[in-house]
Amino acid sequence: MATELIDSHAHLDSKEFDSDREEMIERARAAGVTRLVTIGAGQGEWQSAQNAITLAERYPFVWASVGIHPHDAATEYDLERLRGLAEHPKVVAIGETGLDFFRDWSPRDAQEQWFRGQINLARELKKPLIIHSRQAGEECFKILQEERASEVGGVFHCFSEDAEYAKRLTTINFIVSIPGTVTFKKADKLREIVSAIPLSQIMVETDAPYMAPEPHRGKRCESAFMVETAKMIAKLKGISFEECAAELTRTTERFFKLPSI
Repeated sequence: MATELIDSHAHLDSKEFDSDREEMIERARAAGVTRLVTIGAGQGEWQSAQNAITLAERYPFVWASVGIHPHDAATEYDLERLRGLAEHPKVVAIGETGLDFFRDWSPRDAQEQWFRGQINLARELKKPLIIHSRQAGEECFKILQEERASEVGGVFHCFSEDAEYAKRLTTINFIVSIPGTVTFKKADKLREIVSAIPLSQIMVETDAPYMAPEPHRGKRCESAFMVETAKMIAKLKGISFEECAAELTRTTERFFKLPSI
């Protein structure tokens, strides 16, 4: 079977893709990115979740998450509305949710309310969590413990903590996801961290349209570009790209409970 990858985190509904979304998805498929998870959060309150589901319905190789991003936590708290979206059969995760104390675009108490609510919804629906954490690592970990998130597990996307934190995450059934920033010329610290984390605890993502890897840095990020990220991880682990891609794909399939192809 040809080498394949799964983009575990892309914002396919971004306005950045409005002019060529179909072509962008085809470029990803041509590059070996056979499946994608589009994140129904972060593009503005409720519309992003609905958009993600619509895209997942349109493409058999696309799945969705739904959630309220920390940036949007000031929106009216309505967990029932989110439950209605999350019960869709092509929704494979809840999020991205969490805490962002770097931007602080929403009140911290509202961020925490939505975060705790979404953890409990994930436990109810038995779907994993996608965590957004910026300058809030300890607070996120504490809440995940208190709300028993280990029952469903999850992933810290765009992982920005250290290797010791990643090790602690294994105690609550969480893994990490690595974006294109690991390829940046000055990202030696992140490369050291990724080198220290077991490959079995890693997924790979683009967070498209953001953070395009080298040699595409500065351009709009696309799912096809994740090949560069996976190549860097393979180099850090001292294994072939094919072996690395196969392990990353197995981990992502297990995490989202995706059918094999």
